Amino acid sequence: MSDLDHQIKQLIITTLDLEDISVDDIDSEEALFVEGLGLDSIDALELGLALQREFGVKMDADSQETKKYFANVNSLVKLVESQRA
Repeated sequence: MSDLDHQIKQLIITTLDLEDISVDDIDSEEALFVEGLGLDSIDALELGLALQREFGVKMDADSQETKKYFANVNSLVKLVESQRA
């Protein structure tokens, strides 16, 4: 697990107050919404704001491109890495 992968998992846990979940419980390929972690649209907004604050990520909430990045942790890692380059 990369540092960025770990940071994003921790950000998800902290931002969404997932008290009974640890970083090791989150599979980087597992879906974040509906199945998998079972997050919803409110969680997506909170997570998007947290990513902007923590990593300076810029995104358009209505963009299909942005929506695909919220598929799983690996996708979020790619989003952050693409904007760091």
